[in-house]
Amino acid sequence: MKAGRSRFLLGMLCFGFAFLYVPIILMMIYSFNYSKLVPVWGGFSTRWYSELFQSEEVWNATMLSLKIALLNATFATMLGTLAGIALARIHKFRGRTLFTGMISAPLVMPEVITGLSLLLLFITLNQTIGWPAERGITTITIAHITFSMAFVAIIIQSRLAGTGQDLEEAALDLGAKPFRVLWDITLPQLAPGMVAGWLLAFTLSLDDLVIASFVSGPGATTLPMLIYSRIRLGLRPDINALATIIILAVTISVLIAGWIMLRQQRQMQQREI
Repeated sequence: MKAGRSRFLLGMLCFGFAFLYVPIILMMIYSFNYSKLVPVWGGFSTRWYSELFQSEEVWNATMLSLKIALLNATFATMLGTLAGIALARIHKFRGRTLFTGMISAPLVMPEVITGLSLLLLFITLNQTIGWPAERGITTITIAHITFSMAFVAIIIQSRLAGTGQDLEEAALDLGAKPFRVLWDITLPQLAPGMVAGWLLAFTLSLDDLVIASFVSGPGATTLPMLIYSRIRLGLRPDINALATIIILAVTISVLIAGWIMLRQQRQMQQREI
């Protein structure tokens, strides 16, 4: 009975992974297809990678998306870390319930509603104070920070919930200033969570289509917006090539981040011993 149940669970696990990863693998294989027709195999070729690297439109959209993602991840990690520390360490302060609700709202709010509300905000600001003069990289970055910092705050809060305050309280008892305790004790403990939050914020920004479509303007086309506009006109092999490059870049980044986090955890365990 147990052997049959184990085989069933193993089969379902393999089916689940195949359902997720086989389409990705097929897409990567067909990115080397010579034919212009995506479903028809015309032989092995790297022609679509050559055309992709020669496309100025793709490079401009990629650079814009990377710039926005880097700015968003950095500021969202800074603000989200402060918010997470406040929620985890300061248990009572005026407006805590409102603050918690404001942090959690972007997590459950539909992206369409978030994008529309931010668009109305930017239009109102432009009519009131003349800023922003136009919608583009600035408005997209602010919009991404708005919802990305909520994810970072939750990660930091969860990280702090699993660590005690013994070291922090001991440092304060020995005369250390609160800022020194934050810099020397709290932040090193949060380093793995901050790295995870930064990567999540970077990925969310790089992947966002709905909110960016609302708050962008002429000349500010992100990579997801470009891919979506091209797919609407029909599948093209160069899109497969672009997706393959993105997948490889994300995979390498995740492996490096995992190695860094594992190394930091081992160092912390050695210090505790």
